[in-house]
Amino acid sequence: MASRQLFRRRSKLNRITGFQWILTLCMTALAVFMLLPIVYLFGNALKPYHELFLYPPTFLAKDPTLDNFYDLLIVTKSSIVPVTRYIFNGVVVSLMTILIGTVISSMCAYSLSKHQFYGKGKLFSLIILSLMFAPETVGIPRYFVISKLGIINTYWAHILPALALPVIVFLFKQFIDLLPNELLEAARLEGANEFKVFLTIIIPLCLPAVATATILIFQSSWNNLETSALYIEDETLKTLPFYVQTMTSGLANSVARQGVAAAVALLMFVPNFILFLFMQRKVISTMAHSGLK
Repeated sequence: MASRQLFRRRSKLNRITGFQWILTLCMTALAVFMLLPIVYLFGNALKPYHELFLYPPTFLAKDPTLDNFYDLLIVTKSSIVPVTRYIFNGVVVSLMTILIGTVISSMCAYSLSKHQFYGKGKLFSLIILSLMFAPETVGIPRYFVISKLGIINTYWAHILPALALPVIVFLFKQFIDLLPNELLEAARLEGANEFKVFLTIIIPLCLPAVATATILIFQSSWNNLETSALYIEDETLKTLPFYVQTMTSGLANSVARQGVAAAVALLMFVPNFILFLFMQRKVISTMAHSGLK
């Protein structure tokens, strides 16, 4: 008898109400609607040439093919700089920016969160204030800095401007603020110096924030066109967004190379998509702990 009552109670708890059904259907429809641009992007890159100009346009390719990617490699193979060189530059610059930017931002946030020094509050306010500056307002001073440092036409011209990451510093600080001071004090009493505390306690406990920072830094670095256009004159040092921009800027009223442009657009999107799929759980955890929504 008792087991029957318990079963009925569990059935009532697990029962989905009408409002929950409607909410589930609405959210499912919204999710499908938000997936449509991604489906169109994949479908466009896999369409044969004659399907790219069908009217009305279709989301999915009727006869999927990899000819657009093959044409992309053939078109650039005979040119001075092949597309693989642009991809290689983008990967190198993105990885170095992630590594250096994450280390600098986390160390800055650790100092602001767990140490006391003169001007700490003003320094953090200045970092928050820098969030309000549009990139165009600092373009000329940034160019003079890059020029005076003598790093024009080097990989550092790509990396150095991308290391100013106030959003990432704020993200790490919000996460480190939640860590108990007693844990750090216990490590110091056992003889650990500040560097060891940072490496063995702060970084392992901040892995969700590190994953989020990796995604955000990779997106900004992988999609960055500004550094190739302003600081790099050597074509062999430019990245993939610059190649995409030069390829697609003259195609507005042209039918040539539309398939190649669709393939390049997919190449720009796929790394961001894969990185987010692998780290989405960590990102959600970071948002929950840092209060960012």
